[in-house]
Amino acid sequence: MNMMTLWHISGWEFAALAFAALLVGFSKTAVSGANTVSLAVFAAILPARASTGILLPVLIAGDVLAVLTYRRHAHWPTLGRLFPAVAVGVVVGTLFLLWADDGIVRTSIGAILLLMAGVTLWRRRGEDGAARQAPDTVTTRSGRLKARSHGVLGGFTTMVANAGGPVMSLYLLSAGFRKLGFLGTSAFFFLIVNVSKVPFSAGLGLIDGHSLLLDAALVPFVVPGALFGRWAVHRINQRLFEQLVIAATVVGGVQLLVG
Repeated sequence: MNMMTLWHISGWEFAALAFAALLVGFSKTAVSGANTVSLAVFAAILPARASTGILLPVLIAGDVLAVLTYRRHAHWPTLGRLFPAVAVGVVVGTLFLLWADDGIVRTSIGAILLLMAGVTLWRRRGEDGAARQAPDTVTTRSGRLKARSHGVLGGFTTMVANAGGPVMSLYLLSAGFRKLGFLGTSAFFFLIVNVSKVPFSAGLGLIDGHSLLLDAALVPFVVPGALFGRWAVHRINQRLFEQLVIAATVVGGVQLLVG
């Protein structure tokens, strides 16, 4: 039995999944948050529950490529501030899933993303690049509070819907990260978070031999997407980069609300 027969997908549906995998690679090395479209494609073509387990290895492949590309630009003090809060968010997300149905989950996350995008835009009104806070100066009480709150939300959204990317994107933008620091820090963040989710997904039966067979066919498409993102990011100025990240977050939020 071949992979497409096993999952009951047509050639066109596989092409859509392949494009979604390519978009994962692009989002990891260029515009973080753009892979919210990939989440929707996987959930639309595959059984919703199974799609999260199939998408996870694809995301990890993109994370590995992003780490290899931007490893010298990661800001480890920021990662250290985030991970304890992310762990809390994962626990909260797990408890939330015990009683919330799919509709409540999607609506809640969509509303959070849109609210955070609005707050980010409001805070950045009238700011210029020179006036923005540098990431290594975010050591004030308000800066620590911001890191903790975004970490909890990031852990929550990645646990319930693999949708932590937009939350962390908005945090890194609000913390004053420029393009390469943004991409390097988010690359290590999501590689560590996504790898840590593998045992849980396997334990729930979301990752097995059948899912890995489909992953083996899709992961190669991540590579050209990542290479294109690496080429494109150096041709996007800082303001456009930030606008694209926020736009991708808004699209993802609307997608979750209306989906």
